[in-house]
Amino acid sequence: MLYSLAALFSLGLGLYSSANAQWHWGFLALGPYLLAALLAVACMKVPARHETKVRVGLVGLVLVGAVLVPLAMEVHWRTEEPTRGFAQPEVLVIERAASDIIKDGNPYQSYWRHGHMVNAVPHEAAYESFFPYFPLMSIFGLPHAESSTASPLSDARVIMTMMTLLTGGAALFFLRATRRQKIRIAQFLFVLPTGALFLATGGDDMPILALSLLGVMALQRRANNVAGISLGLAAAMKLTAWPLALGALLVARDERSEPAWRRVLTWMVAILGVTILPFAVSSPFAFMSNVVAFPLGLAHVASPAASPLPGHLLTDLWAPVGHLLTPLTLLVGGYFVARYARRHWPLNLSELLAILAAFSTALICVASATRAGYVIYPLNFALWSRVCAPVDETVHELAVVS
Repeated sequence: MLYSLAALFSLGLGLYSSANAQWHWGFLALGPYLLAALLAVACMKVPARHETKVRVGLVGLVLVGAVLVPLAMEVHWRTEEPTRGFAQPEVLVIERAASDIIKDGNPYQSYWRHGHMVNAVPHEAAYESFFPYFPLMSIFGLPHAESSTASPLSDARVIMTMMTLLTGGAALFFLRATRRQKIRIAQFLFVLPTGALFLATGGDDMPILALSLLGVMALQRRANNVAGISLGLAAAMKLTAWPLALGALLVARDERSEPAWRRVLTWMVAILGVTILPFAVSSPFAFMSNVVAFPLGLAHVASPAASPLPGHLLTDLWAPVGHLLTPLTLLVGGYFVARYARRHWPLNLSELLAILAAFSTALICVASATRAGYVIYPLNFALWSRVCAPVDETVHELAVVS
């Protein structure tokens, strides 16, 4: 069913998407998804002892067909025709930020002041002049910035995909879960359109999710140093990692089940301080314009992240609504989250992930300018929540015996 739905999605994207990178991926991924769906149906009568091998084989097949092959082709096409849009805009933004760091020591060059853009990128849309991430995100663009030729291997997507696969694979290896649960997580993170589309076209959220999964695994195993480092690195790249990073302080426990938030927080503060503070201090106005004002729609530049979700539609009807919906949702949602946490204290990791899944879904729906693609966060959080749910010891023992 999942691979069939993925095939329908890729076909729809190929037929109706106006983004060059996306519709090419749609047609390229259609065949692998259809083949995987047919093979899954054909293997339904396979003996139970071979089920895991079949599932892993299908994941590997789709990983090659829907991620690696489209990625290689789009990277090659971009090298041959750099102006045809064979990459999402964020790929170019990340690579340009890396070049700016090497040249000027600062990725934040463009900002809005006194009614006009300062240091706008020539021949590009105004929104592409902004770098709406924290400085560490530019690390994925360093190979491209350092490369003297337009090498396909220096494309930021290649580096992001490598990190996502390695980090996510390590997290899955150590995660306390059944084989079927790990395969399901791998499907959503790597091979279904919730992962494959973004890996092939340039989704910067994939490394964030991989690091988040590594942090979840570390919290589950009470490896608080690893949790602090992985979540700190994710938070030092993009604001979307902050809800889980802050929530981790509520559920971190040591071997004696005592709160361990101090150790996790120490690592996070150290990483954030080293990677963000120098840039925020050296050019505070440009930093705030890029990282805060632009994502919130306060930089006088229209963002392309405007999916037809309720918040955007209401903002189109009456512009002031756009400045009220998100703060109101944060206040109301924060109140109910606080009530829930108080009644169920101490929270466990599964409950935290479930809260984040619900809360992020609400924020995506009410934000005045957001991408529908951000739904990968609540989808993954909800799945991880089920996997990390506490297991009754008696039931667990019976399952082991049987």
